[in-house]
Amino acid sequence: MRVLVAHNSYQQPGGEDRVAAAEAALLERHGHEVVWFRRHNDAVREFTRTGLALRTIWNSTIYSELRTLLRRTQPAVCHFHNTFPLMSPAAFYAAKAENLPVVVTLHNYRLLCPAATLTRQGRECHDCLSKSVPWPAVLHACYRESRTATAAAAAMLSVHRILGTWSKAVDLYIAPSDFARRMLVEGGLRGEKVAVKSNFLESDPGFSADRDDAALFVGRLSAEKGIEVLLAAWRLLEVPMRLRIAGDGPLASQVAGAVRQDRRIEWLGAISRDRVIEEMKRARVLLFPSTWYEVQPLTLIEAAATGLPVLASALGAVPELVRHGETGVHFRPGDSADLARKALWCWQHPECLAEMGNRARQRFEDRYTAAANYGQLVGLYARANAGRQSPARESREAFAESSTD
Repeated sequence: MRVLVAHNSYQQPGGEDRVAAAEAALLERHGHEVVWFRRHNDAVREFTRTGLALRTIWNSTIYSELRTLLRRTQPAVCHFHNTFPLMSPAAFYAAKAENLPVVVTLHNYRLLCPAATLTRQGRECHDCLSKSVPWPAVLHACYRESRTATAAAAAMLSVHRILGTWSKAVDLYIAPSDFARRMLVEGGLRGEKVAVKSNFLESDPGFSADRDDAALFVGRLSAEKGIEVLLAAWRLLEVPMRLRIAGDGPLASQVAGAVRQDRRIEWLGAISRDRVIEEMKRARVLLFPSTWYEVQPLTLIEAAATGLPVLASALGAVPELVRHGETGVHFRPGDSADLARKALWCWQHPECLAEMGNRARQRFEDRYTAAANYGQLVGLYARANAGRQSPARESREAFAESSTD
């Protein structure tokens, strides 16, 4: 089976880029041919604000280039990841014009929220969820703290809602978690068109039972990731539990200040994924104080793979990955005092944490490996193809063969 994989890469590489690459590599390992269609957000510098806004709504160049590529390569299915802002929904119409099934993985909440996070000022926000025109986001400059940039994203959403793009130009959406699916359906997507397939790790980082007494935070140093909540909790914590912080971001100065004031805290800065795995293999607990609706963070899957239990805010899809009392501990989102109390419990119960780490590793093996993911992925391709009115005979045969591999 030949699969077109399309992805608009981010200026700062993140989980979406990693998932797109991992799924493509997974397909290739199972003998499928992957045809890439890529764009990179570094190219936004080439356009004026008006030009970029118009291309966000409809990029005619992308439409033409993609149709040409599809005619030449004739894939069995087109799988889109991020298309914002350079590809635009014109990419979906290019695939439909060639009578090809369209699958879209929704790594965030862009179809519901111009900022893609359902968050404002570090807190959950539903103000645009039921609006045909997401004007509150423009009012509050939710995307990149710019009304102009937010207006462009809002215009794209509004135009394509009017056109019916989200229902007629896409055969199947993939949500990485049950929670994300519920939000997307609540926001207007048809339930029968939204399937759930979890993220996974392309390679197994391995389990570790050798732990020190430190807690670990990995992520962007920003309000929605809960770094302020974490630092406030550590000021309340009265045990010598060390805290290692890996990451960088707009609140780096607050972390630097905390390091100067508290000898228990160490800031590692932005480190490689290999180094992140090393840190996960020796920490006692991972801290995940996010204050927004996480879709399905790879960080939690990596922690499970290494046998690292998680102390996490019970918000969004997090409870699906971190089961309270089984593979980790929950605290009330945004509540520093509750985080401090739960961190104290972790300090006092290392044996319980070790058992949670063992169960987290078992859950990883059951749900989040590449082997478990492959069958789900090709099954969803078959579902997208079967749901179309006039699937090509070649596509039906390709899906039938790949589903029995």
